[in-house]
Amino acid sequence: MALLELYTEYNRVWIPDADHVWKSAEILKDFHFGDNILKLLLEDGTEHDYPVDPSKPLLPPLRNPDILVGENDLTALSYLHEPAVLHNLKVRFVESKIIYTYCGIILVAVNPYKQLPIYGDAIIHAYSGQNMGDMDPHIFAVAEEAYKQMARNHKNQSIIVSGESGAGKTVSARYAMRYFAVVSKSGSKTRVEDKVLASNPITEAIGNAKTTRNDNSSRFGKYTEISFDRRNQIIGANMRTYLLEKSRVIFQAENERNYHIFYQMCSCADLPEFKNLRLLSADKFRYTCMGGETSIEGVDDKKDMEETRRTFSLLGLKEDFQLQVYKVLAAVLHLGNVEIRNFGDDNSSVSSTDPHLTVFCELLGVSAEGLVHWLCHRRIVLVAETVVKPVPKERAVNARDALAKQIYAHLFDCIINRINKALQVPGKQHTFIGVLDIYGFETFDVNSFEQFCINYANEKLQQQFNLHVFKLEQEEYMKEDIPWTLIDFYDNQPVIDLIEAKMGIFDLLDEECLFPQGTDQSWLQKLYNYIDSSPLFEKPRLSNEAFVIQHFADKVEYQCRGFLEKNRDALYEELVDIMRVSKFPFLANFFQEEEQSSFTSKGVKVRPARPRVKPTNKQLRTSVGDKFRSSLYLLMETLNATTPHYVRCIKPNDEKLPFEYDSRRVVQQLRACGVLETIHISAQSYPSRWTYIEFYSRYSILMTHQETGLSDKKHTCKTVLQKLIQDSNQYKFGRTKIFFRAGQVAFLEKLRLDRLRRACVTIQKRFRGWSHRRKYLRMREAAIILQQYICGKRTIRKTVTATALKQGWAAMVIQRRWRGYHMRQLYQLVRQASITIQAFTRGWMARKQYKKMMEEHKALVLQKYARAWLARRRFQTMRRLVLNVQLSYRVQQLRKKIEEQTKENRGLMERLTSLANSHSQTVDKLHSMETQLEKSTSQKASVEAREKKAIADANLAILQLQKEKEALNLDKQNMEKEFDASIKEAKDNFDQMKRTLLEEKGNEARLRKIAENNIEIQRQDHEKEVEILKEEIRRLKEERVSLQQKMEEGRQVNSDLQEQVIQLTKHAKVIPDLRKDLHNLQNQTNNINRRMKEQSEEARAKMNKITRQLLGGIVEEDIISRLTPDDSAAVFEVEDLVTAFDGLQKATRILENHQREQKESYETQVEGLKLKVDHLQNENNKLQNLFQEKSNVNENIRQEVSRLTTENSAIPELKLQVSELQRQKQELDIHIEEKTRALSEKTEEITNILQKKIKEESAQCRHFKEQTEELEEVKRELQDRIEELQEENDHLRRQQMIESEAKIRLRQEASLLTAENMDFEEQLDKKDRLIKKLQKQIKSLETSQKAKETTAPAIPKDYLGMLEYKREDESRLIQNIIIDLKPKGVVVNMIPALPAYILFMCVRHADYLNDEARLKSLMNAIINAVKKVIMNHHKDFELLSFWLSNTYQFLNCLKQYSGEEEFMKQNTPRQKKNSLQNFDLSEHRQILSDLAIHIYHQFITVMEKTLTPAIVPGMLEHESLQGISSMKPTGFRKRSNSIYEDSETYTISSILQHLSFFHSTMNHHGMEQGLIRQAVKQLFFLVGATTLNNIMLRKDMCSCRKGMQIRCNISYLEEWLKEKELQGSNAIDTLRPLSQAAWLLQVNKSTDDDAKEISDKCTELNSVQIVKILNSYTPIDDFEKRVPSSFVRKVQSLLQEREGSTQLMLDADYRFQVTFPFCASSQALELLQVPNSLHLGFLTRI
Repeated sequence: MALLELYTEYNRVWIPDADHVWKSAEILKDFHFGDNILKLLLEDGTEHDYPVDPSKPLLPPLRNPDILVGENDLTALSYLHEPAVLHNLKVRFVESKIIYTYCGIILVAVNPYKQLPIYGDAIIHAYSGQNMGDMDPHIFAVAEEAYKQMARNHKNQSIIVSGESGAGKTVSARYAMRYFAVVSKSGSKTRVEDKVLASNPITEAIGNAKTTRNDNSSRFGKYTEISFDRRNQIIGANMRTYLLEKSRVIFQAENERNYHIFYQMCSCADLPEFKNLRLLSADKFRYTCMGGETSIEGVDDKKDMEETRRTFSLLGLKEDFQLQVYKVLAAVLHLGNVEIRNFGDDNSSVSSTDPHLTVFCELLGVSAEGLVHWLCHRRIVLVAETVVKPVPKERAVNARDALAKQIYAHLFDCIINRINKALQVPGKQHTFIGVLDIYGFETFDVNSFEQFCINYANEKLQQQFNLHVFKLEQEEYMKEDIPWTLIDFYDNQPVIDLIEAKMGIFDLLDEECLFPQGTDQSWLQKLYNYIDSSPLFEKPRLSNEAFVIQHFADKVEYQCRGFLEKNRDALYEELVDIMRVSKFPFLANFFQEEEQSSFTSKGVKVRPARPRVKPTNKQLRTSVGDKFRSSLYLLMETLNATTPHYVRCIKPNDEKLPFEYDSRRVVQQLRACGVLETIHISAQSYPSRWTYIEFYSRYSILMTHQETGLSDKKHTCKTVLQKLIQDSNQYKFGRTKIFFRAGQVAFLEKLRLDRLRRACVTIQKRFRGWSHRRKYLRMREAAIILQQYICGKRTIRKTVTATALKQGWAAMVIQRRWRGYHMRQLYQLVRQASITIQAFTRGWMARKQYKKMMEEHKALVLQKYARAWLARRRFQTMRRLVLNVQLSYRVQQLRKKIEEQTKENRGLMERLTSLANSHSQTVDKLHSMETQLEKSTSQKASVEAREKKAIADANLAILQLQKEKEALNLDKQNMEKEFDASIKEAKDNFDQMKRTLLEEKGNEARLRKIAENNIEIQRQDHEKEVEILKEEIRRLKEERVSLQQKMEEGRQVNSDLQEQVIQLTKHAKVIPDLRKDLHNLQNQTNNINRRMKEQSEEARAKMNKITRQLLGGIVEEDIISRLTPDDSAAVFEVEDLVTAFDGLQKATRILENHQREQKESYETQVEGLKLKVDHLQNENNKLQNLFQEKSNVNENIRQEVSRLTTENSAIPELKLQVSELQRQKQELDIHIEEKTRALSEKTEEITNILQKKIKEESAQCRHFKEQTEELEEVKRELQDRIEELQEENDHLRRQQMIESEAKIRLRQEASLLTAENMDFEEQLDKKDRLIKKLQKQIKSLETSQKAKETTAPAIPKDYLGMLEYKREDESRLIQNIIIDLKPKGVVVNMIPALPAYILFMCVRHADYLNDEARLKSLMNAIINAVKKVIMNHHKDFELLSFWLSNTYQFLNCLKQYSGEEEFMKQNTPRQKKNSLQNFDLSEHRQILSDLAIHIYHQFITVMEKTLTPAIVPGMLEHESLQGISSMKPTGFRKRSNSIYEDSETYTISSILQHLSFFHSTMNHHGMEQGLIRQAVKQLFFLVGATTLNNIMLRKDMCSCRKGMQIRCNISYLEEWLKEKELQGSNAIDTLRPLSQAAWLLQVNKSTDDDAKEISDKCTELNSVQIVKILNSYTPIDDFEKRVPSSFVRKVQSLLQEREGSTQLMLDADYRFQVTFPFCASSQALELLQVPNSLHLGFLTRI
């Protein structure tokens, strides 16, 4: 059909409009060829005549049908032109609040200027793995497509984000990179994806600034390559930048700012690390205050600075580097404040005292004199000489600004390079995805060099884009086998040649820059002379300082002023030299000479206009234009080597208002960014494309009944289309799609609408006829009835008399009165009875309440007096005990002290007397011997003989002394060794005791703090003891050295004795006296040892006494005797104390076993324990005083001995002996003191431990006694019960003499109970288990007697329900019954959960044998084997179901036969008899429960993975209601992933089949119904959440018909639940949000009542979800209406007060908490038989 024929009445067109660009109008009259006017009706009701040239009619563009408006893809529109695109974007943006729209391969993103909840991680996961077009347009969909193509094709990808300033390019690029970081987690510790995202705040700080159009405008282009490895995980990134706007550093327009980093630093000037930078506020620096405003509304520069510094650190850029960067930035600010003054006409100067100059030079380490000089002078190199020439102020200021720009540019490049290094991690790059964030086409009132470069870059990008679109179109046609014809599209190669070709604009600009005297005017004149002939170049009429270029988007006028200066980017060489020799290496490296890298042109697909030539001049080589062309050349080479994806960002208005749409601004950007060019290329051929299924579903209404009955739908579509559209050139048939020319889909929609309108008229006609006929019949029937009534009334009047009427009326009055009287009598009777009942009831209740209150009052009084009496009794008992202990201990200590002092005084007096006597006798003997020697010279021979004998005796005496000394040394060494061993053993005992206390007190919550304090005190005491032991070892080592020295002295003494033999012979009688003294000293040593032994015995006795006091009345005497051995005949050793301490420790452990049961009486004993602690501390102090007194006495003895020694100085030999003995005595005293001190420390340590133990244990004694009494009472009750049973057994024996065997067993049970009761008295720690065992046996006796009374059928062979196996067959059992068992094999014909029963029967046998090792081994083997099977088959659904059922049944068996009362209520007598007898398997039950939970979650995961692919197609895309089609045309995005070809088609039946398969498998494996209901509920929640999430993200699913389809599918699910009898699972409740969403799609949405109803009924949906559905609602036909914005606002206002989640998406991964309800099995274990197919012949039934 020709396009001209579509201009008929009622169709609508677009006409130009000055305000809104285009406005809509309706055709009032059909247009025919030759008409010069098109009659139109505007939307405001006015008529308009549109002039048309009859010879060449240029009619206005047609408007698309409303069904096509608001489409996700603009290429799905039937009419593809500018007004259609503009209107579609406006409807989606303003009415539906949707910011993303596809336009072929382009994603159009309109900036909403508002935060939207569509960027969370849940949205990312929803788009992950989805095909393009399956979900609503989104930046995540483009990122997913790029990621998927990279992973599938192993080819590099690019995402090109463009748009003008303020359109949202940076945010879009940031979201794309965030998507890659989330979906490709590296899993490494480097977290490179976080670093990639962290680079954004830094680049925005140094490269973004506030402009009049955008508060965060990127002033540079950026291409970020994100590298991936072969596993498609991020391994690094690299960033390339383009054309930084350096001029912004020195100049900002009004209401604009410099780069953000300057203001961030100024806001943090008061920080300590910034003090040396001497920063001021931003309004004090010239470079930051030019634009006026120094702050941005809603932006906190200080917080942004913290974020910048944090990301610096995250990237690994250290503080040193950051401080260097801040120094350079601060220096740039100070440089801008350097004041340059005029000095004469052409001279300028800078004050050397300028404070900012000083700060600049200090920060950068440059010479102030050189800088001042070369800012105001310039060196000119001539042929013969070099001249230094001053420059005027203007050029000096330009030099200063050029230096600032150059420093900032170098710093920017340095930071980018450091970021790139930080983003590189070890690993080889396999592929990459590049994200290009680059400026779009720009045109301002004043356009300069920057806009020229930007527009040149956009020309190159547009050329690449056109070629790519052209290529995709060609591939699509070839794929569908449609002949390809060349399409005429705009090629901007002439514009590119004009700019970059030889003698082009850039070439002439570089040439002019070579001349020192070149100016902008001279360059502009060359442009006029050389390229004025080009049709794309124009000279403005009213200006001689500009030129105009016709770009692909629009004409742009460029002002030539500043072109040469910006292209040169010149900086005086002298200033560069000053910077190069800076003492600040960071700055000096900026200005080092770098060689220009050569560029290659391999693989370039977009050929430049001219070949690249090597620059011949340094200035040309460094021009900005040349560098920009080189970088752009590399960028295009990279983009051509990748698969591009395009994102075009649109700025909807200049006021930054949320969801405001300025059509003029939008259409300007659409023209500039290439969207309309894409539309133009698509419209040239066949823009509308429908699959055969879509066409058939949509236009089956235009087919005849015979055509719809054909099976070949493709052939049917061809036949119908040929009949509907006669011109075959208007469409083409492809392999899977039908291609239409522009306007043909609109024509088909018109035909469809006409058919529906005719059908509606027919239906209305028939309905109105039926309604009127029905009304007529009713009126006729009413008339007949009226006639009959009138006729009947006349007859009645003739037959009825007045008397009869009066009598009838009187009878009615009488009846009424009598009935009233009768009812009053009944009422009075009931009322009186009720009052009586109430009175008696209230009196009874009052008396009952009074009695109860009196009882409570009396009980309180009794409790008060009883508690007071108990408290007094406890206090008096404790006081008596404390007084007795104090008195006895003090008496013993006083007696011991008196005896010791008496013995010591007696020994000292005897020693002093003997020493005095020996002294006097020695003097007398010496005098007598001298006289005898003078008189008996004649007796020389005899004297010599006596001398020889005396020498021999002396030698013997010396040898004897030496031996005794050695013996003493050996004793000392032995004692040291024994002491060390005892210390080590004590240390081990203390460590063991500490570990025991820690283990046993770990579960005590109320005493936890006390336990921690005790542990800390013990640790400190232990450390002190270790220190004391170390000191003791060191002292012993010193004593050993001193002993060696003494031995040396002894040898010396021996030599002296030999020299003095002659003198000793004269004093031979002195030796016996010395022996006597030595003997006395030995006696003293023995006395001291005896006292130490007595003290140790007293300490041991005291410990035994405390042990008896602690355990008295708790354990029997023989146990106490074993804990406190009495060995009075033992020799004193240090081990005795350790043994006694061990006894105390054992006693403490006995008490600790009952600690948990005795908490409540703890607080009542605190005061008494404090008295004990004080008493023990006082006794320790007294012991220390006694030891101090003893040391004082020893000191007095030493002083007396020294006095006597001075008096006996005349006898040096005796003095030496006495001093030697004195030293030995001192050593012994010291040793005794040390032993005594060690003993006291041990005693004190034991006392401390006892104090702690007493605090924790003594309070438990009474409660333990009470518990013992309770146990005794229970025992007595059991004995009474046993006696009663015995009597019953005797009675039964008299009644049934036949059953003698039962009587014997009864007596055996009674004797067994008696024996066990005796054991119970001896073993209190097994009381609970014994009580349970007795109760079980009693119940078994009762059930056995009852069973005997009721005659039971005889069993041929009585099995016990146990399976016996050998220990070595355990591995075979596990292998056959768990590892090798297959659910599809033998198990199919077996009893459900048979493996669980077999395993439990084996467990019963191990329990029956009381073999703990076998039982533990079997349980561990079962658990490990099940874990292994689950790990190896974690994706096998049937096996997971099988073992979940068996694990659950095995867990139930362990509970059912555990012997616990709560699990045995439903057991039969035989099952109760089969309970486990010897072991408690509660710990293994817990492990099995955890294992069952793990299997359940894995089981659910496998079902979800199987079911998920069918949910969206089955619940949303499949049309279960025949005749109600919701198909709409799809756009370009559906072309590459058709869901109808080579893919499985899912329906609601597919979902039901999956559910039925899951349910039948679980039932087949005997899974408990409660567990099945939980699994079904989880699957239904998955269905509901997944479906609802897709509705939220798919606008095409938000329609009334789709709501009907969803409701229908939900009803199918409900029917399935009823069929499977699963209504009690509450699974349908999980679909309530989906059901309400479907209802919301179907309900009316226009009035206030509708809004109120929506607010009341949609309780499961939050406000965000409701608003999203309303905004996304899309009509399928023209008979439906869109939801007006006013209605959405009403609903929003009603939902404001609603609380709850604000998330758009439901968490589809949420798991309900699983529970394993106990279900007793009726299976009799004794009747189970093991099938031979299981190969378990080694098992034997017992």
